[in-house]
Amino acid sequence: MSRNPVRESIRALEATGLIEVVPRRGAYVAEIDHTDLGQLLEVRQILEAHGAALAARNRTDDVIARLLEKAPFDQLQLQRLKKRKLMLKDEISRLESRLLPDIIA
Repeated sequence: MSRNPVRESIRALEATGLIEVVPRRGAYVAEIDHTDLGQLLEVRQILEAHGAALAARNRTDDVIARLLEKAPFDQLQLQRLKKRKLMLKDEISRLESRLLPDIIA
């Protein structure tokens, strides 16, 4: 790998505040205070859960449809998947309510 893409990447990371460049010393990971860290982790948790819930919702529908197509299907497994789907829908609703502010009329 040539030096230019590495330099550009370091400059981009420095511009976002993720690293600090010390002349003649190199690049170091920037320190994050507790407030910023808490906010970053909260946003990451919400985004990961929302993404996983959306992916699982679509996958669960496919799995349930395939189970129903098979002649002798496992009733217990089908019930578990339906229960999981309902739990995921509840989780999506909770996440959406946290992401979208309440509108007071």
